Amino acid sequence: QVQLVESGGGLVQTGGSLRLSCAASGSTFGMHTMGWYRQAPGKQRELVAIIRDGGSPNYADSVKGRFTISRDNAKNTVYLQMNSLKPEDTAVYYCKARSYGSMDYWGKGTLVTVSS
Repeated sequence: QVQLVESGGGLVQTGGSLRLSCAASGSTFGMHTMGWYRQAPGKQRELVAIIRDGGSPNYADSVKGRFTISRDNAKNTVYLQMNSLKPEDTAVYYCKARSYGSMDYWGKGTLVTVSS
């Protein structure tokens, strides 16, 4: 059974930085696509950034230039470096992975709070 475990959330002031990590375990062949989504209170879950195996990353317009997604295939881990954080970045951040067999897996989420 594939499990995704996120870490790195917390409280930060406006303009600060955080780095999220998501480690996938239980997969023999690794993940085709890994990414981050977020859900703010009262809002729908939205895509933040994704990265395909061997491909270029894609970002939501709202985070371009501030967030960087990367992955370490040897560790089956995806990272999200978040710089210049804004209060509107406050949300629960979820890791998502899609296997080569097109199965989707979600982490339980990690809370990021940006104070003004």
